[in-house]
Amino acid sequence: MFKIKIFVSVITFSILLIVTSIIKNQTRETEKKILNLSTIIKTKEKDLNELQLDFVYLSSPLIIHNKIKLIDNEKYVTMEYSKIFLSMSSFLDLQNKLAIQRNQNEIKKK
Repeated sequence: MFKIKIFVSVITFSILLIVTSIIKNQTRETEKKILNLSTIIKTKEKDLNELQLDFVYLSSPLIIHNKIKLIDNEKYVTMEYSKIFLSMSSFLDLQNKLAIQRNQNEIKKK
């Protein structure tokens, strides 16, 4: 009788120990997922706030009008369409072409 009580106690303790370990590991994994998701959410919220600020600032005609008034009209020059680049590679291509033209002009002058 005494041995059966000890056996049942040991088995119960072992089962509870194993179940506790499993639950603890699952909880740890869930906490890691929550932490990762919360950092992602924080970065998304920061990006959203910055984008909203940019939108409000850039879309307000009054602000744009006031900025243009602050700039001296004589110094304000609109940018030519040829100076607007869609990518860095198109900018570098133009720079290379200009460098080649400069080199050819220098050779002609000599």
